[in-house]
Amino acid sequence: MSATGTSAVTRLVDRVFPRMPDFYGLINAQCDLICDAMDVFVEFMETGDEATGKRVRTMEKEGDDLKARNMAILSRAFATPMDREDIYRAIVAIDEILNYAKTTVREVEALEIKPDNHMAEMARLIRDGCAALRQGYAKLSSTPTAAESDAAVARKSERSTEKLYRAALAELFHAEDHIDALGRNTEDAQANAMRYVIEIFKRREVYRHLSNAADRVEHGASVLHDIVVQIA
Repeated sequence: MSATGTSAVTRLVDRVFPRMPDFYGLINAQCDLICDAMDVFVEFMETGDEATGKRVRTMEKEGDDLKARNMAILSRAFATPMDREDIYRAIVAIDEILNYAKTTVREVEALEIKPDNHMAEMARLIRDGCAALRQGYAKLSSTPTAAESDAAVARKSERSTEKLYRAALAELFHAEDHIDALGRNTEDAQANAMRYVIEIFKRREVYRHLSNAADRVEHGASVLHDIVVQIA
């Protein structure tokens, strides 16, 4: 036995049959990061604060780094507690939500608009969906069948976001007053109408990015459901 208390036999066994990493823990770490980031994302969509947007971008980079580390561990693993492809899909699905959040932040900043109430509410719904995903994925190692209810909650958050998305678009394109102003054919009215049209398309782009982020939440729920079906 060595000075560290590890026998030669134990070291040989570890070399031939390396200990399996905690793959449930890897997925949970990815979920923890996305939930922390979504809190910051909601804050940005409520305030439009530049420093808060920068924090979202920083956390997205941290998410990419964590994903790369987890993928490296997965690629070296001798065995996995569930299908290797499912672990890969889960890690990527969670990371993609944060990618879309960062893209939304960049869009708001590039278009130089202040987030509105619809954007803030959509972000809150997406955050709720991410929280449900974290709860569901955390149950896979112990009570996987219970995770299905969390997947359902995440799917519901996506449907609620899509409903709000359509309502926001309808309100955005409800432009009769501006059209009437344009018809009066005054220089100020035409300029105001043009500014409003530009504002419509700017905000529509941000709404679309939020809708895409919600789609990624739904995808994460679908991956969770698939895993539950296979291992439960």
